[in-house]
Amino acid sequence: MKFLDEVIIDVRSGKGGDGMVHFHRERFVPRGGPDGGDGGRGGDVILAVDEGCNTLLHLRFNPHHRAGNGQPGGTGNRNGRGGEDVVIRLPQGTTVREVDGEGMLADLTAVGQRVVIAAGGKGGRGNAAFKSPTNRTPTQAGVGQPGLQLRLALELRLLADVGLVGLPNAGKSTLLSRLSAARPRIADYPFTTLEPSLGVVQTDDFGSFVMADLPGLVEGAHEGRGLGHRFLRHVERTAVFLYLVSLETAGDEGDDPVERFRSVYDELRAYESSLVERPGMVGLSKLDTLYARGELEELTRRVQEGTGLPTMAFSSVTGEGLDELVRALARATNRERESRT
Repeated sequence: MKFLDEVIIDVRSGKGGDGMVHFHRERFVPRGGPDGGDGGRGGDVILAVDEGCNTLLHLRFNPHHRAGNGQPGGTGNRNGRGGEDVVIRLPQGTTVREVDGEGMLADLTAVGQRVVIAAGGKGGRGNAAFKSPTNRTPTQAGVGQPGLQLRLALELRLLADVGLVGLPNAGKSTLLSRLSAARPRIADYPFTTLEPSLGVVQTDDFGSFVMADLPGLVEGAHEGRGLGHRFLRHVERTAVFLYLVSLETAGDEGDDPVERFRSVYDELRAYESSLVERPGMVGLSKLDTLYARGELEELTRRVQEGTGLPTMAFSSVTGEGLDELVRALARATNRERESRT
């Protein structure tokens, strides 16, 4: 399924039905009085989080959503039928705002959450509602209120326990495919990941956690370079960061894994300084390609300078170090979950 994380839709709630002007007419019942019913309420437009929905793709070619109008009131004090609601299914983590407005209208973060984004118009009162001791034969009735029309910008921001961040070709997709049932695109060239992927990592000791493979960062991403903000907004809800640094070219002239880590770290800090304050660790990936393992200790020391982040080396190909990495990530995510409860 293609991933889509931004879409604009038009919604309109239903108009309320008009009230009715009518007087009771029945043989042998003189002065029957007013019996016009109220109009029905217009239908609402409701946004609902659906656990089985993980993209906004279904809204791309269906951008117009109209709720039903309320029916007018009837005779015999019968109220009109209410308009049919429209329920729009959305994935967890969707934010909603008006295209030309300021501020967020809704932040849908919980499965089963429902928000009435456009309430239907109220129905008008029938003439029976206007009867009084001084007005026994009212000839007026209320008009139904119009529905609300909105142009909404929907934006999906993934919810994940662990977010994989790193430069292109750092081994993020390979790691996710090795630890979960997710099958992101993998190739031996940069920028193979153009859209986020989620996978559930199972652990015997700590249950499970959700891991997100996010598109690779480049220098200047916080200013919009590369995938820019399209990537960075997905890290905003991540609880724990795993900074991936490839060891594949360690030792090559002009290539320094520590500088690559600092480049990613600085991009996150430039985009939102609070992101680097979240729990995280550094994963030195592609350990099987390192030309001299004796340099690991020195690389680890240099990575931890200034950040103090725990550092672990592993290979997604051979599996070396993966068990220890999963246990460390599970412990970190469990601590975050406990701190939020």
